[in-house]
Amino acid sequence: MANTNKITIIGAGQVGSTVAFALTLKGIASEIVLIDIAKDRAMGEAMDIRQGTPFIGQVYIHDGEYSDAKDSDIVILTSGVARKPGQSRLDLAQTNVNITKSIIPEITKYAPDALYVIVANPVDILTYQFVKTSGIPANHIFGTGTMLDTARFRARIAETYKVAQENVHGYVFGEHGDSSFVPWSLANIGSIPVDKYAEAFEAGKLPTFNKDDVEDYIRKSGGIIIAAKKCTNYAIGVTTAHLCEALTYDTDSVLTISTMLDGEYGINDVCLSIPAVVGRNGITSRIVAPLTDAEIASLKHSADCLKDVINQLDFN
Repeated sequence: MANTNKITIIGAGQVGSTVAFALTLKGIASEIVLIDIAKDRAMGEAMDIRQGTPFIGQVYIHDGEYSDAKDSDIVILTSGVARKPGQSRLDLAQTNVNITKSIIPEITKYAPDALYVIVANPVDILTYQFVKTSGIPANHIFGTGTMLDTARFRARIAETYKVAQENVHGYVFGEHGDSSFVPWSLANIGSIPVDKYAEAFEAGKLPTFNKDDVEDYIRKSGGIIIAAKKCTNYAIGVTTAHLCEALTYDTDSVLTISTMLDGEYGINDVCLSIPAVVGRNGITSRIVAPLTDAEIASLKHSADCLKDVINQLDFN
């Protein structure tokens, strides 16, 4: 771990507190600040986690005000109205844009040099808002984007073929939402294209799967979990901690984060997920992977879906 690494989390609800717990378990931060309009909630979550740190490591986690975010290396935004059962992420757009409006000037005043990780939904819209209105350099702003969708994809393929998840390689591109898609041309298991993997085994040994069913599973997983337990928090908590780990250890990791595109695949002025290289200094580069014409069309469709929403929102 770095000698000092201060992380501030705005929002101490289910997601924010789970992110704090995941960061603590991973030993990524030396100090974690929890900020929430519900001050008692932030205090209680910080105190609960802090009392377990003797069994984990030296992490000072506490509640605070915006001013306590001074000198933060990373700021994580989880504040917003939670998605309700049956509600799409984009239905939340204006409400959570308005919440973020009030947060941006307060946090950037005290942590102008931090890396900003946007987790709240709709994550692509809020990432766009942050890039456009915060004054923070665009390469210091990350939405968790389709990192979680990508994890769901890898888990699903691993379950289908009964293979270790780390041997499944592939990504989910586009919006973190209904217009996301898997570029199957990039997906492989142990360097073998997913489409060819079953052929490497004796006939009938491995099950077949339907690509549309896999993508449907990825898109609907969040809604299924919310209907069952009213929120999603564990997987996104681990996902966010993994991103912070890459930023802290300067690993130059390739992750499908939501960033502002600037001509990649002919797409501009929208935040969505394609692979990007990230490290302690932010986004090093975006990777323009070789996609099929159909996959490029799907990515442009996802961008258009997000732009349609952006054009209906008030960011000022």
